Amino acid sequence: MRVDLFDFDLPEASIALRPASPRDSARMLVVRPQGEPALSDHGVLDLPSLLRPGDALVFNDTRVIPAQLEGIRHRGEDISTPVSLTLHMRIAPDRWKAFARPARRLKPGDRISFGHGGNACLLGSLEATIEEKGDAGEVTLRFDLSGPVLDEAIMAVGHIPLPPYIASKRADDAQDRTDYQTIYAREEGAVAAPTAGLHFTDRLFARLDEAGVERHFVTLHVGAGTFLPVKTDDTDDHVMHEEIGHVDAATAEKLNAVSARGGRIVCVGTTSLRLIESAATEDGTIRPWSGPTGIFITPGYRFRAVDMLMTNFHLPRSTLFMLVSAFAGLDTMRAAYAHAVATGYRFYSYGDASLLFRKD
Repeated sequence: MRVDLFDFDLPEASIALRPASPRDSARMLVVRPQGEPALSDHGVLDLPSLLRPGDALVFNDTRVIPAQLEGIRHRGEDISTPVSLTLHMRIAPDRWKAFARPARRLKPGDRISFGHGGNACLLGSLEATIEEKGDAGEVTLRFDLSGPVLDEAIMAVGHIPLPPYIASKRADDAQDRTDYQTIYAREEGAVAAPTAGLHFTDRLFARLDEAGVERHFVTLHVGAGTFLPVKTDDTDDHVMHEEIGHVDAATAEKLNAVSARGGRIVCVGTTSLRLIESAATEDGTIRPWSGPTGIFITPGYRFRAVDMLMTNFHLPRSTLFMLVSAFAGLDTMRAAYAHAVATGYRFYSYGDASLLFRKD
């Protein structure tokens, strides 16, 4: 499909720079492609009343790490050069794939130092070697540290990698380490938050329990590739960056039981949806699953397992707007986003939510 079909105008004022407070006070646009009305305005706290007893919410329990690293490139006797790297996929205890800026100044063998001092854990320094250089600014880093010690060093020197549309307007701060993390985050490894989950609070969980709505957790470590724009003119020419995910056997069995008794599987966020659809067979059965997924969902995709989707409002021409257009219909989503802009919904990671019913 032509990528320009997924373009739309978005005023700068619509981009949220901070989340709603409290989290569950955000607005939520309900989109029913076959319903009447097709669009209705609600709040996130209305979610229990929009679901049925026996429905199941699927959350991504990945935990964001401070994966934005600022460093200095060293190459022989050359003048040192500042570089910025965003980790996006761990491939070994001491190796990460990362996006580099400016990538043109890097080549295999370069040394990068981050932080200060001689001990990463105690004094906030860290060193790595560029092992490989790929396309679109991607490099492979081999750190001098490994495993939990490397994790501790990254925590010491790294910054929360705010999305570009926020980072271009303000620097990250201590509050972001809380705001840009779901309350149920558990498995460390993401470099971007599963942002639909940011709306959930203990209060909302209690109301969902009272409504008889189940909660289940899967893990997809969101990579920085989620922020990359689609630079091709046709969706067929775009290559998705892979992300590592896991669905355990017990969760797969419980979700299959939900579907078997007529309950609906409601994914919280596009990340949990992409993982569940990666794990599902043609007949909709969800299998235990672990590994990388580069699933790219565009209109024409036949959804196998997911019935509803709660998600934030996404960038024009992005793979995520393509995904929601596949789920609820392109014309429906263009109308929904036009309504959201006109009525003051807040967009992107710290913005408001939408609840989408799947188009038949």
